[in-house]
Amino acid sequence: MSAKITLIAMQVCGVLFISNSAFGQATPQDASVNQGTSASQDAELEVLTVEGRALSLYQGNGAVFATRTNSDIDKIPQTVQIITQELIEDQAAYEISDLFRSMSGVSYLNYGIVKMRGFEQESQVFYDGIKGDPFRTFTIPQLFNIEQVQTLKGPSGAAYGAGEAGGAINYVTKKPTFEQENTAELRLGNKGFFSGSIESSGPVNEDSSQRYRVGVYSSTEDSYRNNVEEDNLILDLGYAWDFSNDSTLTVQYTHFDQLGERLRGVPIDENGNFLTDISWNSNEPDDEQDFQSDIFQVNLEHSFNDWLSSNSTVRYYDTEEVIKFHQARALVDNDDDGVYDEITRRYQDQTRIYQGIDLASYLVADLGEHTVVAGADYHFASEDEVFYYANGVNNGVSNLSLTNPSYDSDISAYNATLNRDRLTELDQIGVYIQDQWQATAKLNVLAGARLDYFSEDYIDNEDNADNTSYNDLGYSVRLGATYDLNAQIKPYTSFSTGLTPQTASDQEDSLDGELFDPEEAQQFEVGVRSYLLDNILNLNAAIYHIDRKNTISADEDGNTSAIGKVRSQGFEVDALMDITPRWVASINYTYTDVEADDISEDNTVYRILANNPYHQVGVWTRYEFPAISSSIAFGAEYVGERTDRTTSYDAPFTIQPYTIYDLSWQTAVQDWKLQLNIKNLFDKEFALAGFNEVSGAIVGERRRIYLQASYDF
Repeated sequence: MSAKITLIAMQVCGVLFISNSAFGQATPQDASVNQGTSASQDAELEVLTVEGRALSLYQGNGAVFATRTNSDIDKIPQTVQIITQELIEDQAAYEISDLFRSMSGVSYLNYGIVKMRGFEQESQVFYDGIKGDPFRTFTIPQLFNIEQVQTLKGPSGAAYGAGEAGGAINYVTKKPTFEQENTAELRLGNKGFFSGSIESSGPVNEDSSQRYRVGVYSSTEDSYRNNVEEDNLILDLGYAWDFSNDSTLTVQYTHFDQLGERLRGVPIDENGNFLTDISWNSNEPDDEQDFQSDIFQVNLEHSFNDWLSSNSTVRYYDTEEVIKFHQARALVDNDDDGVYDEITRRYQDQTRIYQGIDLASYLVADLGEHTVVAGADYHFASEDEVFYYANGVNNGVSNLSLTNPSYDSDISAYNATLNRDRLTELDQIGVYIQDQWQATAKLNVLAGARLDYFSEDYIDNEDNADNTSYNDLGYSVRLGATYDLNAQIKPYTSFSTGLTPQTASDQEDSLDGELFDPEEAQQFEVGVRSYLLDNILNLNAAIYHIDRKNTISADEDGNTSAIGKVRSQGFEVDALMDITPRWVASINYTYTDVEADDISEDNTVYRILANNPYHQVGVWTRYEFPAISSSIAFGAEYVGERTDRTTSYDAPFTIQPYTIYDLSWQTAVQDWKLQLNIKNLFDKEFALAGFNEVSGAIVGERRRIYLQASYDF
């Protein structure tokens, strides 16, 4: 930890030095009023559209991710949600889990994995519209180098190929800027939280045709859980070069280094009550999770003429994850009094190496009433895993008391054996075409189709007999329309499909030797975007129905088939409003109902249904005091009752609902901004999600207090 603090101190000293150098001053921005033009339906007159504070602070008006074109969000016939930089900063969001409350249709599952519209969402994660997620199963995406978070709800196969049915998340990374921007931040908090960062971005030459970005972030923190400490180091570099009037090349490199612990939950009873204090942890003091990743990305944008342009990207990542931790295995009642008093444990030593490369290129043709996109992409991902474990007291792993844990295990004495040594390699090639047709002045139609070929090799280094390969071909479509009923009401509807290939290892379970078909999903969605009360209230409401078939399931005799069906339907509403000129609010509500048919009553169905609350509410509201350049904000989150992801044939356990509150205060003094955030204001004990009876419920953060000072120079 001392080395980490030294690094932060060096950053602060560097800031003081740089602030006296010849950097240009950042141009102040006034985000209170946005201006735009629109064509009157009766006359060709330009009018001024004045947006309230809520729309200018917390709403993004366009999402290239949804269509690969600079489409106004009102022209996208599918629910798109944009988390802006302002909201990220207001909520002091350091990692993606801090923002789940502001993302309708999203519920927490495990670490950085979420449920979207009822479906587990893991592989459908993008950076600047490209696959290649460096954060894996047990790490949480960090937000230091992120400018926006965008979600596209429902299957997105026609645009981005194979992926989950619930939707996709896209992280828009920070790029070199045309104006000089320099910021240094220092943050302090309870539980030993201490971080520092410095960011500098701007032109290299006089005409700004070459630009740079440098960002460094470092943090350390403890936890209310036993034996938990986390350190983060992020280095983010970028360089953009307009080497002609029509071409821009952007090169980026990011390094992540995270040292922490892989945390499981706290055991619970069938009603979701914790069986011990939530500070309890099955980990020993020396347990750790070491995550390191290097990401390189190169993007070339080129304009051939005034109607044809191209966009090409190469992204490569190399990630290593080393996990050494103690996992709870079974609850024990030593004195037979009906009360569990300790658990058995398993020690796991895992090394995972992930590598991936993505190449994507597409053309955009603006043909008047038609905007056509055509492109192709290639995705390669490999996972090399070696997994040793020592299970129970017979292999030297002591039991752990639930009420008086003694952390004194001698790991060197464990009898660990090899459990897995395997390599998985996935190749995916896709081609697609899309047309946005302005059919009338009010009606916009979107149609797209995509063909995907995917191939996966599974190599078991323990038993070559288990080696297998799998390949298949699939297609996805999207058809939708938006309609400007008037300036206030803009309905939309869409039908979209997607597919998820079965893994090569799953194909080994096929008893008849026939390959399982990919999972196939289709969504019907109807929604409306509205701008009411003279644009004081912006409301997006959507109703959806998703069917996913070909889920692998085993019958009572152990025969495996891909016949399972999952149905998810629900309602989402996102509201931005200006309650007064100084008081803004962002509110979302989600109703989700998931059912699984033709799936055996085992871990498969429980995992599908687990951690899907029927009701969720997220609130963030901010009031400004212009006379003193300050603001105060208040947040609330409600998540309804859920079930855990049990691994037994018994009925799943209940995960209790919770409501937590946050508070934020900001003030600006010349080039300084001071900010105080209190998360979980009333220090509530609650469960974010459930795993199973033994590993228990994943515990939500207790009260965390952060004080931040940032300086623009």
